[in-house]
Amino acid sequence: MAAAGSPSVFLVAVTGQIESGSFPGFDDLYCKFCFVYGQDWVPTAGLEEGISQITSTSDVSPTTLVWNFPIDITFKSTNPSGCECWVWGAAPSLSSPLTFPSSAGPQIVVSVYGPDFFGHDVVRGYGAVHVPFTPGRHTRTIPMFVPESTSRLQQFTSWFTGRRPEFTDPRVVAQGEGREVTRVRSQGFVTISFNVVTKDMKKLGYDVTPSDMQDPSLGPLTEGMHMY
Repeated sequence: MAAAGSPSVFLVAVTGQIESGSFPGFDDLYCKFCFVYGQDWVPTAGLEEGISQITSTSDVSPTTLVWNFPIDITFKSTNPSGCECWVWGAAPSLSSPLTFPSSAGPQIVVSVYGPDFFGHDVVRGYGAVHVPFTPGRHTRTIPMFVPESTSRLQQFTSWFTGRRPEFTDPRVVAQGEGREVTRVRSQGFVTISFNVVTKDMKKLGYDVTPSDMQDPSLGPLTEGMHMY
């Protein structure tokens, strides 16, 4: 039995923002986000999904769209495996209900939308990245992509009708099954910043301190500092 008062789970608190995007040739875009995670992870606070405001480029930065849209969520778990290094795979087909390996660490899935020539809202990019697990501030740049039609006729029809190929559930971006039969095209980038705080990980025997912080050759942080 665990000792009285010893923690049975650890917490990972994540704040930050979807800072900006770069989608040359497109303007007036907004983004949506959602978190995807395995059964070993449980959100205890914050928002699991959200939608930003519409933003436009400026004369100062003609290729950058600034959202600065906040994210804030806290997870609890007993199993850190799969965080930020979970390999895509072992997931269901795109036609089956979405489930993820129980140890799959949290990922944030971002979808960007904007108007086409006819004013229809169409997807301008999908992307996903694992939530960092090391305490501190982190910045991630996500390469975005869009699904493509498989023939010229379908491409023309989707352009004319404003019904471009898109995923019915953006969470499929966070899994690997079916990617070999899905035609996509790279399109744009999104930058996200994370501020990560963990609790009780060391008490459960997990150490996520960066290796360079553990290097004895660096010496104590206070070495060589004068006390006033």
